[in-house]
Amino acid sequence: MSFTWIMVLFFGFLLVTSLPVGLYIKKVMANETTFLDRFIGKIENSIYQFLGKNATTREMTAKQYAKGVIGFSVASFVFLFVLLLFQGYLPGNPNNVPNMSFSLAFNTAASYVTNTNWQAYAGETQASYLVQMLGLTVQNFVSAAVGTSVLFALLRGFKRKNAQTIGNFWQDMTRITLYVLLPLSIIVTILLMSQGVVQNLSANLTIPSLDGGTEQLIPLGPGASQIAIKQLGTNGGGFFGVNSAHPFENPTVFSNLVENYAILIIPSALIVAFGFFMKDLKQGRTIMVVSLLILVLATVGIFLSEMMPVMQDQLMASGNMEGKETRFGIILSSLWASSTTAVSNGSINAMLDSFTPLGGLIPMFLMQLGEIIFGGAGSGLYGMIVFVILTVFIAGLLVGRTPEYLRKKIDPYDMKMACLVILTPLMFVLLGSFAYILLGNPTASMTNTGPHGFSEILYAFTSLANNNGSAFAGLAGDTTFLNMIGGTIMMITRFVPMFAVIFLAGNLANKKQTSVSSGTLSTTNPTFMVMLIIVIFVIGALSFFPALALGPVAEFFVTK
Repeated sequence: MSFTWIMVLFFGFLLVTSLPVGLYIKKVMANETTFLDRFIGKIENSIYQFLGKNATTREMTAKQYAKGVIGFSVASFVFLFVLLLFQGYLPGNPNNVPNMSFSLAFNTAASYVTNTNWQAYAGETQASYLVQMLGLTVQNFVSAAVGTSVLFALLRGFKRKNAQTIGNFWQDMTRITLYVLLPLSIIVTILLMSQGVVQNLSANLTIPSLDGGTEQLIPLGPGASQIAIKQLGTNGGGFFGVNSAHPFENPTVFSNLVENYAILIIPSALIVAFGFFMKDLKQGRTIMVVSLLILVLATVGIFLSEMMPVMQDQLMASGNMEGKETRFGIILSSLWASSTTAVSNGSINAMLDSFTPLGGLIPMFLMQLGEIIFGGAGSGLYGMIVFVILTVFIAGLLVGRTPEYLRKKIDPYDMKMACLVILTPLMFVLLGSFAYILLGNPTASMTNTGPHGFSEILYAFTSLANNNGSAFAGLAGDTTFLNMIGGTIMMITRFVPMFAVIFLAGNLANKKQTSVSSGTLSTTNPTFMVMLIIVIFVIGALSFFPALALGPVAEFFVTK
């Protein structure tokens, strides 16, 4: 099947199914009746009884909501950190996996709590089954639920008027986990198991290889259940070290399409839910059109770059298949690469380090835009809404009007919070790369030098600071310096923007709604869509073009 038809069918199916899923998510988060109430309602009520009535029924101010987020996240970090440090002494470890070092446990705990899933370890040999199930899989659920909860807190801020509260964090997180993430994960798990993805508690096997001289590890374990939520929750951490390029994690073309679809369905459905929740479908359409246009263009760009590479002065007629699985080829590898970096997923089905210079530049730039093109579960959409606010503010300056969005005036406090959301990841991409080059002894951890070596460093900190988790393979991840600075950056760039969004929501909820008039700036017409795209790209280009020029752009001209 041609590239064009695969794109049309895949994105067409994604858009069609996003409508019912988005409407369902809106009903869940608006506490409306759903068809799953009779099955899940008792479990939900039991959780509320355990947490306490006051914790789950009373509305929270922005400050209280932020305290709930940070309290839960700190507890999650400590639990996972201890679990990793002592996994060698705990049950559920048939492969006798040893304890993780302090720096690796710190990095891994920070990674999963922040929805990044950056992996400086190989799951099949360095994580016990207990850690995989009770630690990593649980965090895949709850970190996605936290991001989605904060998104709906922001939407309530726009929707309410003269209010002091923005919802209840514990109730939001419980409902998104039970009614959305869990049912979808069960469906995807069953589909993956039908394709041969491993799901058992058996120990890894070691068998003689066919050449008779070496032994080969056959990794087993509870893979399908973690793989399902890692994709749906935009987490991305692989059960196996090579992630979804592993045949036990992603064995067939159908399993590849299911996982690729799972990466995008919740972010795209949240855009639809945004339109329904605000009772303004045109606002959701604006964000959907902009996101889909950029993602499709990125996919086409990667595909063309990989189909027409110049490798050692020779044009390869079949395109660049280095680092790609033959069962997926260039088309499905390009679609995955754009999807996983537009969404803050970070999983891979091909080695991005082996992509052509421009083929690797596009996924890197998608992350550098701020992970807002569909983006992570909840976090992608609230990041895009912040960019919409910035665009409205700029447009207001141009025409001399007070900026307004969703019938709320945008004041200086709102813009300060918006700047924190946009500039925090941007700043730590550059600061992290700078610090690693100067202080991290990079040449000892790199297999490549020159422009490609710099691209590996820039990509790593782009991924860390934007809570993505993917990496170019040539950079050694498990070093004390990278573990500690990477874990710190992941937490700062996750929670500083998140808290800024929560307090932005509180400020918006406290305002009155304005009346729409003939002079109100339209945020749904093609002109505004074009301006939004320009603002997104200008911020990315101005911030990162000098760094990109030293890495993938320079490498392109060197190899050419």
